[in-house]
Parts: sequence; C-alpha cells; structure tokens
Amino acid sequence: MSFQAYMDNIQAKTGKTPEDFVRLAEEKGFLKQGVPAAKATEIVNWLKADFDLGHGHANAIFAYFKGKRD
Repeated sequence: MSFQAYMDNIQAKTGKTPEDFVRLAEEKGFLKQGVPAAKATEIVNWLKADFDLGHGHANAIFAYFKGKRD
C-alpha cells in the first residue's frame, strides 16, 4: 500500500486530514513547532486509542509528523 493510500484510508475512517492530526498532536503536546516532542510509542498509542487506527496507520501518521509526504 502506498503512503498516500494510508493517508486516504485514515481520512476516510476518521474524517481528519494529516494536518488535522498535526494540530491535535500540537494541542496535546506531542509536537512542538511541528517536530515530535514525544516518543513514537506514545504518539502511536494515542492515535490507536483515540482514533481507532491500526498500528500501521498510526505509524503512517507518525511518519507524516517526521516529514514523510510521499
């Protein structure tokens, strides 16, 4: 599955864009100025618990936080 397919599936499931997740993560203190300020495990666990994402999809959002865009 391509990275874009992951992003599309996440948006279809949650109604949130990757930028929405950036904003939410900043509000929770997981990102500071767009850079992860928490461990990957903390962020992935939050995404899985709060948005019912699977492990791979949560990791895709974390990769987006780290700068992956394609």
